[in-house]
Amino acid sequence: MIRTLFRSLEPVHGMIYFAPEADSRYASAGLDRPGGYFASRAAALGAVGAEVVIATFYNFNPAIVRARIPQVWEKVTPQRMLELRWEAADEALGKVLPDDLKEITELAKRAAERSKEMLSGRPLFAAHARLPWPDEPRLQLFHAQTLLREFRGDGHLAALLRHGITGIEALVLHAATGDYPAEVLRKTRAWSEEQWAATVADLQQRGLVGEDQLLTDKGRELRNGIEDDTDRMAAYAYDVLSDQEKQRFVELAAPLSKAVVEGGLLPGRR
Repeated sequence: MIRTLFRSLEPVHGMIYFAPEADSRYASAGLDRPGGYFASRAAALGAVGAEVVIATFYNFNPAIVRARIPQVWEKVTPQRMLELRWEAADEALGKVLPDDLKEITELAKRAAERSKEMLSGRPLFAAHARLPWPDEPRLQLFHAQTLLREFRGDGHLAALLRHGITGIEALVLHAATGDYPAEVLRKTRAWSEEQWAATVADLQQRGLVGEDQLLTDKGRELRNGIEDDTDRMAAYAYDVLSDQEKQRFVELAAPLSKAVVEGGLLPGRR
């Protein structure tokens, strides 16, 4: 149920990494697409160096991070990046979401506020948790899901570390589920073909990935364990909701996420 709750509303946050409304604003600040992504998501941390972004984002090739961070802060301040992100989210979501968001926003905010009670070990989440709530209803919903996403995300990194899985290994294992194209994961995180192939070979030697580059039973057991650990660590936020409220959360979130997808705010969905 925890994974279902998260996924039911995730497009409302996830669209910000693909929406043209965001790309155009970041470009106006002199940033290319990778620079805009790193700066917009890291802005809540302040003008941090590459090492902090490498650590908290986890699965990107450190080389592409170092090619953009901290140079982006010479072009735009973290505060301005936060403003640009809010503006982009407001414009993009304003095109696809209905005006009446009161009930789902109240539920999402309650879960997000609950998550703020568990800051320890969650640096990227904690940075976003200190930001004030916006006034616009759709931005409140966006911010609530942003908090829930980063809360879950930091827990996911803890699960990966617990199971001894590096950033690129996590990507290869994700691709090995067959649910997402390996080339998209490799290219968007800027890993070379050689680095990817070497990681595949290593995971094959460890019995986690087969010759068909899909998960073996052992690999599936490992990945399921990571996801289950992630769910357990994310559950704290949603435990403030009753079972009936959790069901209502999913019922209300589903059509909103559908609207985001059908509105073309996520890649390959236009």
